Amino acid sequence: MRPIKKTILLLTCLSSVLFVSTVLAQGDKASRPSPPATAKGKIGKANVTIDYSSPSVKGRKVWGDLVPYDKVWRLGANEATIFTSDAELTIQGKKLPAGKYSLFAIAGEKEWTFIFNSETGQWGIKRSGEANLDRAKDVLTVTAKPKKSASANEKMLFEVNGSGFTLKWENLEVPVAAK
Repeated sequence: MRPIKKTILLLTCLSSVLFVSTVLAQGDKASRPSPPATAKGKIGKANVTIDYSSPSVKGRKVWGDLVPYDKVWRLGANEATIFTSDAELTIQGKKLPAGKYSLFAIAGEKEWTFIFNSETGQWGIKRSGEANLDRAKDVLTVTAKPKKSASANEKMLFEVNGSGFTLKWENLEVPVAAK
């Protein structure tokens, strides 16, 4: 075999190995810097699940910086956060039909907006850095008041309980009432 053909063959093999290893590494979501997490619980008679990717503070200023105020946020990292309920809920006084929704938020210093959107399965942000949210597919928007956490949370987390769900991260928690 000629040296040029050997070189091309070697480069092709090397490229294939790198491509396959990259694809396999992305398939292992648990090894991501913001690994997948799930919060489950009952709200009234509904079984609720929130699937999200859980970023860490890592010494960064989160609110108003990493998560800008007054801008749509995917509520975590990686894919859009998914909120699933097997029964109708009343969230902050408004009806949400049973189903599966992408959950986004607009963080504010004094008030947050949570957005339940019928489009699911999308990556959480576009290449431009904006949230990957088609506002025409919004099913429900509600507001909630943030408050200081009793303790710091290095990793972002959701909790689901009988009175709703709560987002906790850094020094903040945002409870959302539901029944």
